Amino acid sequence: MIESSTMEKRFSTRQAASKLGVAILTLQRHIKAETIDAPPVEEFGVRLWTARDIAKARKVLKATRPGRKKKRV
Repeated sequence: MIESSTMEKRFSTRQAASKLGVAILTLQRHIKAETIDAPPVEEFGVRLWTARDIAKARKVLKATRPGRKKKRV
């Protein structure tokens, strides 16, 4: 966790994925497919997620998460 000058907590993509309950690869795939609005890449090459960014991503993941298919009997 990194804190900016405004004292707002920021999280790495790995930490954001952990908070969302998904693998980092899953989150990266959603970013690449542009289904999730990811924060911009900072000048040192990482994305820093705020709690607001994570909440937005959670809504998208909830809407796009596939459910289990029922077995045919």
